[in-house]
Amino acid sequence: MVNVAQTFALMSARRLFVLGGLALIVIGMIFGDIFAVFVLHQNAGKQGAALVDAAQAVARQDPQAAGRAFQDLGSLLEDRGTKIDTHAHMIGAGYLALMLAIAQPYVVLAAATKKFLARLFISSGIALPIGIFAIHYIGLAYSPFAVIGWASVLADLSGFLLGLVVLIEIWGLVSYFLRATAAPVEPELPRDKTWSCRVLLTGGTVLILLGFLYGARYAAFDLYRNEGMEAEIVRGMLQAATANSGNGIAQHAQEFGNLAGDHAVQIAAHSHIIEFGLLAILLSFIQPYVFLSEASQRFWVLMLLAGSVILPIAVALELRFGLIAGGIADLGGLLVIIALIAMLAGVIRYTGSLDSTGATE
Repeated sequence: MVNVAQTFALMSARRLFVLGGLALIVIGMIFGDIFAVFVLHQNAGKQGAALVDAAQAVARQDPQAAGRAFQDLGSLLEDRGTKIDTHAHMIGAGYLALMLAIAQPYVVLAAATKKFLARLFISSGIALPIGIFAIHYIGLAYSPFAVIGWASVLADLSGFLLGLVVLIEIWGLVSYFLRATAAPVEPELPRDKTWSCRVLLTGGTVLILLGFLYGARYAAFDLYRNEGMEAEIVRGMLQAATANSGNGIAQHAQEFGNLAGDHAVQIAAHSHIIEFGLLAILLSFIQPYVFLSEASQRFWVLMLLAGSVILPIAVALELRFGLIAGGIADLGGLLVIIALIAMLAGVIRYTGSLDSTGATE
């Protein structure tokens, strides 16, 4: 039987990866929920208006107005893109940190090196989304480079450091498999078979399977048809602009916005359900470190899985039911966030109890 306390030593690489990874995921999801509520839908409306302005400027044969409209559209797209990238990169770094925590018994590196790599990874995982977020606002201000601003430099450097840490960790894993002995270099994770662990593993696997099936259905029946419709709508908008038809421009812009919205929600539903499935599987491995009662653990596990199902379903229904479905999707995300915060609090409780008493389990 593995001593649980020995697998979570004070300031060990595994502890840093678990705590830092959970914190990154929680903060990334909170940011994503705030962005969805206060920015995403408003931004989409402004994009449609900018597209109409550009087409109308073409109809008036006003190149300066068309240039300004496309510049506004590009700024809106950059704003949206950097926000989504901030959200995705922070959560992705958190997922990767949890994976590295699970792999630590099989990474043949010195303990001090592992600790340094964990600190470097977590700090870079924080700096990367900060740099991405600032790209839209800082731009090229005070930059010595012609096309790269300071925020991009920070993001690129942080991404390089994250990749470097992962490569070194992979080298440590390869070294383990090349060793003559199969014994791990540090105590392995406890083989937890509790109800919470089993439900997270099962639920996560089912979510990933459903996500792949949903994506396969969309790719088979809708994706290529929608791409053809996009080209047709753009051609119709250009023809309406040439004919100086304001009503035609507005109609085609509305059609383009609806099609882009459908494409976005389908992809979001597909990706979110798979991401939540992966999150559930990763969380199953750290349940021994969640210092909560069995009843509390079960409650938070069920809340996390419920939110993981509610959010992608509601996202897929947003175009049909509008703000009602959007609000339900935000509620699903909130359930996942609350469950994650509770589990993070349980891990912090475990570390505090372990460090203050030195007791083992």
